[in-house]
Amino acid sequence: MNGPSGVLFDLDGTLVDTAPDLIACVQELLAEADRPAVAPEALQAAVSHGARVMVSHAFSVPPSEPRAEALEAELVRRYRARLAERSRLFPGMAGVLDTLDAHGIPWGIVTNKPTHLTEPLLERLGLSGRAEAVVCGDTLAHAKPHPLPIRHAAARLGCPPQACWGLGDARRDIDAALAAGARSLVALFGYLHAGDRPARWGAHGLIRQPGELLGWLEPPAGGSLDPASE
Repeated sequence: MNGPSGVLFDLDGTLVDTAPDLIACVQELLAEADRPAVAPEALQAAVSHGARVMVSHAFSVPPSEPRAEALEAELVRRYRARLAERSRLFPGMAGVLDTLDAHGIPWGIVTNKPTHLTEPLLERLGLSGRAEAVVCGDTLAHAKPHPLPIRHAAARLGCPPQACWGLGDARRDIDAALAAGARSLVALFGYLHAGDRPARWGAHGLIRQPGELLGWLEPPAGGSLDPASE
C-alpha cells in the first residue's frame, strides 16, 4: 500500500507482558482471604479481559455481584502501587519498535486499560515518549471492540485506518480493527483463552512472536524491515 502506514498495538498481552504483576496481586488477595492460589496460566488467560474478569475467575464470583466490584477495586489499588515491577516488553518487541522507529513508521497503542494505569506503566517502561498515539479505555466515548479508538489513533498517526495494522491478542482487538477498516494480526504469544479460536476471528494473519509483524509490513523503498539487515 502506498502512502503513510502505521502500527497500532494492544497493550496487555500484546506489547507488554503485564501478567506477572497482575497475577501477583490476585494471589495476594486470595492468600489474605484464606483461599488457595489459582494456577498462574488460568489467571493469565484473563488478563486481557480486565481486573473484574480476573477476580471473578479467581474468587468464583459473578462479575455483576457487588463483591466482584469490591475485589476489582482492591486489585486495581494494589496493582497501581506495583506497576512495572515485573512487567516487561514481550521478548523481541524492543527490536520491533526500534525497527519501526528507524524507518519512520509511526506506531501507537490502543488499549481498554484506563488512563490512570496506562500512562504510569508506559512512563516506567520508557514508552510514553515513543508512542505517537495512546488511546485508553476511557479516552473516548467508546472502547474496543468499537472502531472509534482505532480510527482516532490512526488519525493521530497521520494515517488512514486502511493503512494501519492493528495487533492484539483478544477478539475485540481484531473486531475493532476490522470495523475501522484497518488490517489486523493476532498475537498468538499473548493471553489467549483455551477456548479461543483466533483463526476464526477474521484477522489478516496470526503471528507467534513479535518479529513476525515486520514481515507483514511493506518495507521502505529500497530498504528492508528485517532487523538483521540493519
